[in-house]
Amino acid sequence: MSNKPTILILGKLPPPLIGPAIATEIILNSGLKEQFNLVHFDTRINKEVATMGKFSMGKSLKMLSLYRNFKKLVKDTQPDIILVPISQTTMGFYKDARFISIGAKYTKVIVQLRGSNFKNWLAEAGNSTNKLVKRTLAKCAGVIVLGNNLKHLFENFFEKENIFVVPNGANYLLQKKQSEELTILYLANFLPSKSFDDVLKAVVILKEKGMTNFKLNAAGAWDNAAFKQQCTAIIKDNELNNVTVLPPQAGAAKMQLFADADVFVFCPKMPEGHPWVVVEAMANSLPIIATNQGAIVESVLDNKNGFIVPAEAPEIIAEKLEQLINDEALRKQMAEESKAHYTANFTEGNMVENLAGVFDAMLDKK
Repeated sequence: MSNKPTILILGKLPPPLIGPAIATEIILNSGLKEQFNLVHFDTRINKEVATMGKFSMGKSLKMLSLYRNFKKLVKDTQPDIILVPISQTTMGFYKDARFISIGAKYTKVIVQLRGSNFKNWLAEAGNSTNKLVKRTLAKCAGVIVLGNNLKHLFENFFEKENIFVVPNGANYLLQKKQSEELTILYLANFLPSKSFDDVLKAVVILKEKGMTNFKLNAAGAWDNAAFKQQCTAIIKDNELNNVTVLPPQAGAAKMQLFADADVFVFCPKMPEGHPWVVVEAMANSLPIIATNQGAIVESVLDNKNGFIVPAEAPEIIAEKLEQLINDEALRKQMAEESKAHYTANFTEGNMVENLAGVFDAMLDKK
């Protein structure tokens, strides 16, 4: 019988390849299992990005089954702590609330937000939803956010000492660069909120200035037919022959795309958490062009390891790309800064240390 404290971790696993699922997989396989007995409960009911957030009777029945199985697992494993990732949508939070209520009857529950839109969502949600959130979070011992600048999201629900910061962190098997061509990389699901269209518009601006001495690799999943048509039209109408669009990439193939890149660009216009692609870009020593969403600005330090640009500003993306394309010394300097920032703050060891600190703090309060 292990003397290690038992942590029951709820969360989806891939597929689909979305941030929270990737995070759960990394946590379960991390060095945390050396300090704690990790038990996982898979809450996944969607295997594709396109079906997420859409109601079906089959999914409702599966949720009821999940609640029954979860309650049984809690009773069987008697965890010291339950970690529950929470949604920032009404339908999602109602699902999460049931897990929290079940778990809180037996042990301490810590919730984790892997985004930054929580306050915006609550401001638009109805009174009954706000009351449910307040009632549900009152059952929890603490909350984890992805960056220091996100702690304010829960200042009305938890004492300061019970709001913890655990940025994403992971170790990667890096590949060797194979491409000689100067390459820009976009890697994220092709959602309107991720603004791939703005990256394409920036490439159009550069082409109009006579700059075609680079290529753009873009990889991800489409879930919006109209947005796919819009992006495809930009590529076709402007004859962007230096743009290659790829399906979702994972493992060594994904790391090869990072290895072959010279600059990473990811400029979402909607709230983000702490995107894994930004961590991966830093690990691969890339200058990064990004927007100020969620905890991104704690990874991309403006004018140090990249540039922070306004959302929906393809002309400024183009300006920063031009600067990096034309200045090899600047690319090298920012690349070194990215790697150093990653090594100091965003490795698996960093994340394990931070998460272990949260669990230890909660266990000490028992």
